[in-house]
Parts: sequence; structure tokens; C-alpha cells
Amino acid sequence: MPFQFCLNTSTIKPQPLLRKIKLVAEAGFEGIELWINDIYDFIGRGGEIADIEKSLADHGLFVPSVIAIRQWGDMDGWEYQLVLDEARRRFALGSRLKANFIVATPPLEQEGQDHLPGRYKDLLQIGREEGIKPTFEYISFFKSVYKLTDAWRIVQEADDPDATLILDAFHNWNSDSTLDELRQIPADRISHYHIDDAHPDKDPCTQKDPDRVMLGEGQIDLAAEISVLREIGYEGTVSLELFNEELWEQDPAEVLKVGIERMRELFGQ
Repeated sequence: MPFQFCLNTSTIKPQPLLRKIKLVAEAGFEGIELWINDIYDFIGRGGEIADIEKSLADHGLFVPSVIAIRQWGDMDGWEYQLVLDEARRRFALGSRLKANFIVATPPLEQEGQDHLPGRYKDLLQIGREEGIKPTFEYISFFKSVYKLTDAWRIVQEADDPDATLILDAFHNWNSDSTLDELRQIPADRISHYHIDDAHPDKDPCTQKDPDRVMLGEGQIDLAAEISVLREIGYEGTVSLELFNEELWEQDPAEVLKVGIERMRELFGQ
């Protein structure tokens, strides 16, 4: 079964939301990862959720996941309850757009991990109530969960049948995570895979989101990682996810054309 190619809209961030949807479809992607804050901005400017639903349907795109729910690992007491209230709103929105997953991002500055499995379990319960699954993300330049092994341990400790991990080639490489560590993750616990490359002139463990570059222009052995994904049986959704300001200044249609061509070449599709 072939991988399904998607586009994370961070790759063409400056474009208006409905134009993003149009561009992604015209480039030949099957799915689109939407950012909740983009949707909030669209609504704040007078748009309706129905407009987004219609645009997705008209262009034949599905939504593998929406991004993101944050601060669920940062807050306590009444502030944590506010985060859960916001989580429910975001989950309901993602569910309306028929997304299977919403990304749950760990704390940026707070270093502790012991509370995260329980907090993640709270999100998973809300997800069941709202019809969407929160998937755990780790970020290689955050202080809380920045290694693949820690992220996988937290998913396991949540002890929930819906607990999953979202993978990212950049974060795997930038945290010095290994292919053997990737091999330990069952395919059915992987929600989605972000593909990207790393700045050619900067060391691992030093890079951040803006250092991501187009596939084939950086240091990551993407072919080796894809080979391991196939080895463990993952053949799901894959999104090109870049945060590169130089690419944002270019013709977005050309950026997407190059992106999907390189994805097809890498995956042999």
C-alpha cells in the first residue's frame, strides 16, 4: 500500500488559509495538515468553518491531523482546567474537519516528564468524547521531551489503547535519535510522519524549526529512515513540514511542486 502524501501548511505559512488548500490540491498532495490558529484567524476575519469544509471537499483533500494543543503539560490547578477546556474546543474543531488526530505538544521550558503520561491520558479521554485522537509529539529543541526514546516511553506509560506518537525526521536527527530506537516503535502506534531535512552547515542538537530545508538539501539520511518505517510496517500518511522563511518568500506553487516531486522520488512513488 503506498504512503499518502500530505502537506503541513507551515511550509507555505504566509498564504491565506483557503489559498493554502487550493495550492496543496493543485500540487497533487492527497491531504493537508491544518493549524488550529490559522483556522481561528480565518474565523476572526469573518470566515466560517463551513467555508473550510467546502474548500476541502471541492479540492478532494483529507486532513490527517490538526495542530496543536499546547500547555497541557505546563499548567496546574484552575489553569490546567482552562487548558482542558481549550483542548475540548480544538478537538471538536478537528473532529468536524474529519481529522483523525490532533498533535499534543509537550512543554517548551518545563523539564519534568513524570506528570506527562497522566496528563496525556486526560487528553485521550477528551479525544474519545469529541471523536479525535491526540497524538504525542516530541520536539528536539524543547526542554521537556526532546528524545524519541522518552516520547515513546511516555506513550507506553499512558497505558491507553489510543496513545500514539507522531514522528518527525528533523526531530529524530536533531536529537541524535537512532534508527534502532525507531525500530522499537510498533507501526500501529505511529499516527503520522513529518518529513523534512536539516540545515547542511549546522550540527545536530543545535538546530531549530527555521533550520529545516527542502528534502535532499540537508544532512538527514531520509532514505534510511524511510527504509526503517517500511521495515516496521508503517505505510501511512506523510507530511512535508518546513518552517523556512526563504521558502516562504518564493512562489508557493513552485515550492510545493519541488516538495512533492522529491517525496515521490524518496518513496519510489
